Amino acid sequence: MLKDKFYITTSIAYVNASPHVGYALELLQADVLARYNFLLGKETYFLTGTDEHGAKIAKVAETESRDKQEFVDETAAKFQLLADTLNISNNDFIRTTDRQRHWPAVEKMWRALEKSGDLYKAKYKGLYCVGHEAFMKPSELKDGECVLHKQKPEVVEEENWFFRLTKYKRQISEAIKNQEMKILPEHRQNEILNLLDDAEDVSFSRPSKDLKWGIPVPGDETSTVYVWCDALTNYISVVGYFDETEQFKKFWPADVHLIGKDILRFHAMIWPAMLLSAGLSLPKSIFVHGFITVEGQKMSKTIGNVVDPFVLAEKYGVDPVRYYLLREIPSGEDGDFSYKKLEERYQADLANGLGNLVQRVLTLIENGLLGEINYRKNLEDKEIVELIKKTKESYEKNINSFRLHESLSDVFSLVSFANGYVNQHKPWELAKSDPDHFLEVMTNLVFLILNISFLIYPFMPETAEKILKSFGWSLGKGLENLGYQKLVIQKSQVLFPRLNNDK
Repeated sequence: MLKDKFYITTSIAYVNASPHVGYALELLQADVLARYNFLLGKETYFLTGTDEHGAKIAKVAETESRDKQEFVDETAAKFQLLADTLNISNNDFIRTTDRQRHWPAVEKMWRALEKSGDLYKAKYKGLYCVGHEAFMKPSELKDGECVLHKQKPEVVEEENWFFRLTKYKRQISEAIKNQEMKILPEHRQNEILNLLDDAEDVSFSRPSKDLKWGIPVPGDETSTVYVWCDALTNYISVVGYFDETEQFKKFWPADVHLIGKDILRFHAMIWPAMLLSAGLSLPKSIFVHGFITVEGQKMSKTIGNVVDPFVLAEKYGVDPVRYYLLREIPSGEDGDFSYKKLEERYQADLANGLGNLVQRVLTLIENGLLGEINYRKNLEDKEIVELIKKTKESYEKNINSFRLHESLSDVFSLVSFANGYVNQHKPWELAKSDPDHFLEVMTNLVFLILNISFLIYPFMPETAEKILKSFGWSLGKGLENLGYQKLVIQKSQVLFPRLNNDK
């Protein structure tokens, strides 16, 4: 029987600057979805990487008097390190300067577009935003400037290759409307449908005399492939598009492209049109997240409020940072980062909530049951079983609807319930006065904690595994096997130690 698959990608990070907390959030959101689907038993493939070509990279490297390849090597390494630091479960990391794995796929894609008659040469004069790496219409500007990059686009006049995006507008629109290619949150679907109405053919090359930093157009060394044509192809280059491998046949189409709202039009217009032209399937869904402000202000080097995810992880710990970003920032909307809120959530939700619950229950088993509990399924409280069932239903619905923050809220409602259950039943008093009732209460607390551990695993994997290990259980055992077992506890260090603000 063929195993279900799940293929998820992040956008590939542009390496003109070091990674900030906004991109860290995207990695974390994708990691939650990858780990969640892995737990469901699906064969999961998770791709991230770096976008290393284009005018913006060339300009930054030249400004710093750096060799372009050395510059992108150095910055790409920081993004790879970020994925490792945040405990991201990606299977692969693609770089668009990779001439063995990526370039052949881009060249093959170009030839496929050419074979479909969808590339033509034309002279063009327009407004080119280096920040977007795209031509912009005057109607998209405010006071003559790009709204996002706060800069006036350059007036560019050149002969380029153009891609017939207009040929596929109706087909893409229908795919979005009939959910063949789902876009979440829903208001982003309406946004892209409106943009499709006004879409024009896209310039798909730049003269190599003006931009050498990129992949040469096959058969035309006077032109360089447009950076977005190059970058978007990464989603198929890694899984084997060039050789049409079994891996490619298994994993394409992608189940989720997870991206920021600023690049939606590239992913929901240009990329689907390329795929249709090349005779390939469309991605099943595009999940779109917003931007992060810092205490109400846009992140900016000038203001000096750029949040470094490496510093966060070192000070607060990886899982607390994962928890805060995934809980505090609404998955599909803009959100605000605050050190004060992070520390409040650390203390209230993690230390006093989850950490305190685990420590209390382990101590009760150690003191009242000599460190082990004979788990008996018949002692599970039916109301608690029903509560967990309903919580899981809401949790799953929220994850599938790209409301990860609400899924975490579902889990921590169980944490609050479990702490309330301890306070209500006072098991420390029952241990001697009513051993049978004590065992029943402890069984239900263990049942709650093990379920909580599995539910938080996609969000806080290290914490989940620590909790399970301390109760003599593991992810691999699942919960369906929790029938009649002897669980030997192993008390560990405090999960969420007191914050040291002197660090």
